[in-house]
Amino acid sequence: MGLLILLTSTLLCSYFHPGTVVDAQRLFTLREITLTIEPSNDVMRGTNVTLRCKAPVSSSEPGLRREYTIYKDNNLIYNKTSILEEILYPLGEARVANSGKYRCEINIDDKPQKPSQAMKLTVSGLSKPQLHLNKFVVKEGEEVTATCTAPGETGSFYFYIYEDSNEIKEKQVSSNQAEFKLRFSSVNTRRIHCTYTILIPPDSVKSEESNNVNVSVKELPITIHLDIDPENDVYEGDQLNILCKVINFEHSHESVRLLLIQGTQILSSGVTNVSHSMVAQANDPEEFECKLEMGNVVKTATKRISVIELFSAPTLTMSPAEIFEMENMTLTCKTEHYASERIRKDELIYTLDPSQNTHNHDRKGVFSGKSKSESNYTCVAEARGIKKRSKTLTVRPKVFVSIPKISVVGRAVLGQPVKILCQSDSGSLPINYTLFKDPSEVRTISIELRSQQAVFDVNITKPEDIKKYICKASNSHRHNNSQHLLSEKLNATVIVPPSHAVLMVVPDFREIYEGQHLYLLCRVDGTPPVTFKWYHVGNNLPLYTNTSNEDNSRYEVPTVSKEHSGRYYCEAFNHANKVVRSEQVTITVQMVLWKKALIGGFCLLAVSVLVVVCVLCFRSKRGKRDGAAELSVKPSSPKSDDSLTVTLTHNTEVYNADKVIMDSGAAVSVWTKRPPEEDVAIDEESSMVTKEPDVEYTEVVHPRPVDPARVPLRKGTDTVYSELQNSPHGAADYHDYHGSVEYAELNGEQPEISHYHPEVNNFQDLPMPVD
Repeated sequence: MGLLILLTSTLLCSYFHPGTVVDAQRLFTLREITLTIEPSNDVMRGTNVTLRCKAPVSSSEPGLRREYTIYKDNNLIYNKTSILEEILYPLGEARVANSGKYRCEINIDDKPQKPSQAMKLTVSGLSKPQLHLNKFVVKEGEEVTATCTAPGETGSFYFYIYEDSNEIKEKQVSSNQAEFKLRFSSVNTRRIHCTYTILIPPDSVKSEESNNVNVSVKELPITIHLDIDPENDVYEGDQLNILCKVINFEHSHESVRLLLIQGTQILSSGVTNVSHSMVAQANDPEEFECKLEMGNVVKTATKRISVIELFSAPTLTMSPAEIFEMENMTLTCKTEHYASERIRKDELIYTLDPSQNTHNHDRKGVFSGKSKSESNYTCVAEARGIKKRSKTLTVRPKVFVSIPKISVVGRAVLGQPVKILCQSDSGSLPINYTLFKDPSEVRTISIELRSQQAVFDVNITKPEDIKKYICKASNSHRHNNSQHLLSEKLNATVIVPPSHAVLMVVPDFREIYEGQHLYLLCRVDGTPPVTFKWYHVGNNLPLYTNTSNEDNSRYEVPTVSKEHSGRYYCEAFNHANKVVRSEQVTITVQMVLWKKALIGGFCLLAVSVLVVVCVLCFRSKRGKRDGAAELSVKPSSPKSDDSLTVTLTHNTEVYNADKVIMDSGAAVSVWTKRPPEEDVAIDEESSMVTKEPDVEYTEVVHPRPVDPARVPLRKGTDTVYSELQNSPHGAADYHDYHGSVEYAELNGEQPEISHYHPEVNNFQDLPMPVD
């Protein structure tokens, strides 16, 4: 039972821990794999280097076999099976080629284990290359074998051969030695050396330079001969005989080729002897070359000859210089000079290519015809087998300009700059356009490119001035029918900016009643179409906008009401982009008559009710006064019927005074004065009985006035009432006639003062006035 538990736990541990392996026969576990480089990771060339791979394994059985594998830069370099815990891989004397990254892997019972960490080995230093030549003295073109060696080095190599400091050859090999075949074509002493490079991806390491080897190159005893007949005073058309040959030639197994060359053209070729015949041409290259090629050996001979021109190349001209379609033209082919010592002038023959549509006159070199379309012509002059061609002459017959058309660019606005375009549908450039106003010339514009336009800037001050402009086009000074190149008169509409905006109201704004139709008519002076806008002051947005083809428009309000009252104005603009505004018109919507009558009736009814209320109130107050006692003032003398009435107010100086003395010194009136305590007692008593204020009566006796002007007399007896209203705080109240009432009686002789203080609610005891 215990063994079963141990086996189960071992299996579980091997499942959860890598490096631990369990099978049916044996049990093992790998601790770790390590790779070390001895003596160091960085060594010099020639150092003995050893790679040590160690893999300690714990096993249930001894002698467990391990398969070791060592990699360099992911390439397998060593493999061994052993029961030992470590293996050694010697590199011997290390070279630069041994540099790289190494790692070790182990396989136990066909089960790969985790590899070791990669270790980098760096080997410094390359051996000096060695150069050997099989010959040190050679002839031109003779082969030399050069061998460059990298002693003791391994790897992938690139070898380079240098002549002086110039690289002349290279080769890639996998061994430490490379062989080169060299040939030298010029006579000289050459210094040769080599180098090599070892590839260590991704880098490479270059060696130092090898030893220098000198090679002496001797000239071959070969001569190249070139002969030209004739060599002097050569004219065009002369026959030239050319001979090219090799002297002291020794046969060689190398390929040999002899070439005769004029400029870039090979005239002939051979091995040792070449001849060639040709007619001399003045425009041909003047240099001839005889060239021998033998391997990489090249020998040449050159000569130059001067060829005299027999006649010059012809020139082709046209007259007249300016020509229009279907007009007569003349083409002249002419040679400027010729060698009179060799040929006569009449020996020159001229032809025209192409010859269609032309006629050759009796005189040589003159051709005539009609121009139809664009054509290219060439003239050929020939004498003694020599042909010379002129430069190509392109004849482009011009097209007469068509009758121009005149128009306005954009819109013509009165008082603003106007652009007038003058343009023809066809015609060869350049074209001159001239603008006229009546008979006067305004300006001329020359058009030389198709992308250009003849646009004239003018100012229009009157609408009728636009029809005075006319345009003329011309592209030839020889055009006889210039009157046919005049355009028609400019026909365009001049836009008059709007002005004098007027807002009219229908019906009259002074007679607008609720419920009526209202029309706001806006009119301006200007060119239609005109856009009208109506505004109600206080609202920034227009009430209505309309574009009309006439100079006026209207805004209709079907049924007006009080809300339509206010100030109105209109704005107008057209294509001139000028906005004009009318004066403001004030509209007052009046009430209809039946509403006025209805309101008047209500007002009369309200006034009537108010009058009735006032009368009733007045009678009620008068009834209270009639119930009170009144004081009669009568004259003291029976002979006199005059009486004096004095009315006392709050502004009178004798108000609340005990005695007032007039200027004459007589006593005018005597007032009773109630003690404050009595007033308070009476006020308290009266406030308990009734709301009416206290009334106080005073009799005043006045003597006959001295100055009748100051005191006017009245017939009969007048009764004067003076009422004072006392507030609860003792102050007089001036707004009503309730309160204390004083009666004054005037006698003729002397004043008599009587005081009467009525009790509350005892008005029936007051003395009645005497009529």
